[in-house]
Parts: sequence; structure tokens; C-alpha cells
Amino acid sequence: MLREFWYYFSVNRGAVAGLVVFVLIVLLALLAPVIAPYDPTAQNRDALLVPPVWEAGGRAAFLLGTDAVGRDILSRLLFGAQYSLFIGVVVVVLAVSTGVVVGLVAGYFRGWVDTVIMRVMDVILAFPSLLLALVLVAILGPGLTNAMIAIALVLQPHFVRLTRASVMAEKEREYVVAARVVGAGPMRLMFKTILPNCLGPLIVQATLSFSSAILDAAALGFLGLGAQPPTPEWGTMLAEAREFVLRAWWVVTLPGLAILIMVLAINLVGDGLRDALDPKMRRS
Repeated sequence: MLREFWYYFSVNRGAVAGLVVFVLIVLLALLAPVIAPYDPTAQNRDALLVPPVWEAGGRAAFLLGTDAVGRDILSRLLFGAQYSLFIGVVVVVLAVSTGVVVGLVAGYFRGWVDTVIMRVMDVILAFPSLLLALVLVAILGPGLTNAMIAIALVLQPHFVRLTRASVMAEKEREYVVAARVVGAGPMRLMFKTILPNCLGPLIVQATLSFSSAILDAAALGFLGLGAQPPTPEWGTMLAEAREFVLRAWWVVTLPGLAILIMVLAINLVGDGLRDALDPKMRRS
């Protein structure tokens, strides 16, 4: 099974490249305390807006340059990867855990329970995701924790709808009917019998939601509602660098490239997972 999965996954060259890049980012994030040359919040007053080492005026001590208060860009990018991965993991865990449970209940019991749940999900989906996240953070207050909660609530309906559709498709199959006949209760049917057979689409959606969580968190940080300075979160780094776009390109470009590379790598991996887990999408 695992060999077959890897075969279909590896057929997608982009997915393999995305996986390599993502694993590299994870390793850099884990090793950040060891390989980062400086503390990400340490200020060097004699090295303000130093360009990267390959630019005129660059210094070997600051390979990717420094920002407006003398903080090392390389160190902040490495520690920023930790924050982005942490945000993605927490948001996806919250969204998946709550969304799957609610979707199981809606798809299994149907009736008025299903109607109420789905109408609430439709209301949430009617708003643009970033706008709704902004409203929720404005209510809860700015900060990384509240931003993650808001993003998880925004992403949750996708898992609810996907789980509900999968449960409805699986509920009347022979193996579920047989389990019900031998006396399995609703909880066992939902979590032990039906849910394992719905995991494929959920894994793909979780991967894509991971990248969405990173993007939304960066957007909230850029607007001043996510992680707060001096936290080396990539969106916050972009916000702090706005006024230096024209005279210090590296303080804006490098965090932006970091976000681009991570999100692109995760999306490529999600594309490969879809090909490998969905027989209809498998390439010949």
C-alpha cells in the first residue's frame, strides 16, 4: 500500500520537488537555534539596513543583510519558519478536529441537525475568508493566538462539508450496514467504521489548508493583527519593512520570497497527495 502510494506520488515531479523543499524548510526551522548566526530580536546599532553580502556595502557577518534596527535578516527568516510551521500545524489541527466531528454528526444523523449545521457553515463560507478572519481578530484582540483561532474557524467549514459528503457516501455501504446489524453504536460507526474510509480527501484538504493558514497568518501579521513585533514572523517582517521598499529591497523581498516558497512547496505536495490518494486523479 505504501509502495503504491509512493509510486503515484513520485510520478508527479512537482510534488516530489515540493516535498524536498518543504522537508528542507522544516529542517532549517528545527535547527534555527543552532545555525542562526544571531538572536532574531538582537539589534546591532552599527549595522542599520546593511545590504546582503553580494551587494555593495554588504558585510560577511550579515549574509542576507539587516533591517532598519540592525536585526539580522537570515536569523529572523530561520526563526520565522518556526512560527509559520507552528501556525500551520495548530490551525490545521484545530480546523480538522472540530470540522471532522461536526461533519460526522451532520452526515450521520441528517435531519434538522444537518440542516442547522450546514446553514451555519454556509453563513461562514459566504464571507471572504480573510475578511472574516479580520473581523474575528478584531473581536478577540490582536495577537498570534487569536489569529490562529480565527483562521481555524474560517477554515473549519471546508472540513465539515467534506466530511459530511464522505459520510453520506459511505453510510449506506455494505460494511457499515453489517457493522450496524451486529450491534455497533453510532459513535463506533462514525469514528471506527466510517471515518477511516474518509481520510483520503481530508488529508489533501488539510495539506492545502496548511498553506492557506500560513498565508492568512502572514496577511494578519502584515495588517498588525497577527504576531506582534518584535516576533520574527514573516508577515510581521513585511509590515515593518513597508517604508523601506524603495531603498532597502531585501527587507521586503526576502520575507516575501520565504512565504512564496513555503506556500508553493506545500501546494505542490497537496497536488501530489491528491493524485496518490484519489484513484480518479491517478496518472497513467
